[in-house]
Amino acid sequence: MIFALVLLAGAGLTASAFAQDETAVERPRARFFVMPAHLRNDVPPPAASLQSWNGSFTFGGTNYTYNMVGAAPSTNSTATITTFIIPVKIVITNRNGTHSTYDPSHVLSNGNTVTTNTLDSPIFDSTTTYTQGGVDVGTTQYIDAFQRANFWGTVKNNPNSHLLLNASVLAEQTLSPSKTFGKKGSVFGFTAALVDINWFDSQVPTLISKLGIQPNQFPIFLTYDTYLTQNGGCCIGGYHSSEGSVSNPQSYAEAAYVDHPGAFSQDVSALSHEVGEWADDPLTVNFNGNNTPCGILEVGDPLENNPNFGGYRYVLHGFTYNLQDLVTLPYFGAPPSTSVNDFFTFQGESLSVCQNGS
Repeated sequence: MIFALVLLAGAGLTASAFAQDETAVERPRARFFVMPAHLRNDVPPPAASLQSWNGSFTFGGTNYTYNMVGAAPSTNSTATITTFIIPVKIVITNRNGTHSTYDPSHVLSNGNTVTTNTLDSPIFDSTTTYTQGGVDVGTTQYIDAFQRANFWGTVKNNPNSHLLLNASVLAEQTLSPSKTFGKKGSVFGFTAALVDINWFDSQVPTLISKLGIQPNQFPIFLTYDTYLTQNGGCCIGGYHSSEGSVSNPQSYAEAAYVDHPGAFSQDVSALSHEVGEWADDPLTVNFNGNNTPCGILEVGDPLENNPNFGGYRYVLHGFTYNLQDLVTLPYFGAPPSTSVNDFFTFQGESLSVCQNGS
């Protein structure tokens, strides 16, 4: 277990004083969160909307419909979504009045900042070849490879079907929660920032407006060594949701980059979870047709309790990234022939329909 070395803010602070600034976290639970959408009828719909498509399957005599990002695999076309990585610096006010900063500009052991390492990861880099159960599903980005495998029954005859993220980094934003909503805590063997999820989420609309982001674009709020909490309980690695106009919602996601191997949300594992769920359930609402025998299409949640929190390792640019496995549509009740090799997960883990909920 690797312990973070945290620089004490201000001269003369003792180790005991530092310890007093930490909150004891009993039994931290590694999890992600489904944040209800915040949609309103009184918001004028923007002109541009997120590109998406609709599909359906029948299970147990019931027809289930879904809405996903991109273009239907049967169209044999590529959808490219403008994606923004927004580094968010978290500043925690300690009990003694000093501040602790958790900044994605932190330089990692490989010489990259957290933000750069995220941008260089397989989620956005398209040079990794994914061979799932002996089938080459493409040399591409991780979520595109997952989605191609997810619909391989169709994609194998429509090889130009892709969902790509054209990512760039926007200016870093700073959030400074009060002591009520932000503190430090020892979890998973290191000291992390702990920020209330509802407080964090309440800041998102202002940031989206400030940065001029539109509903046809996908903003990702990236934090460093920061977990979100709910009712004081830790630890949420990330979430995705939507806000704005009912007729044209703005989707978005938040994910923690944790710089501690083996810990929950290490490197881009939380991000792979949230981007995969955004692709298959972009708005976290049911009125647009996302419903299955086990709930909405949260494709990462059923695997988050697996070894390594569901993560599989991929080496890229000399760095070992952890990317979470994601369940395919047959897990939710679609015909097994929908996915590559009739797989119920991208990595081919053995599951039954709705075995771990959604």
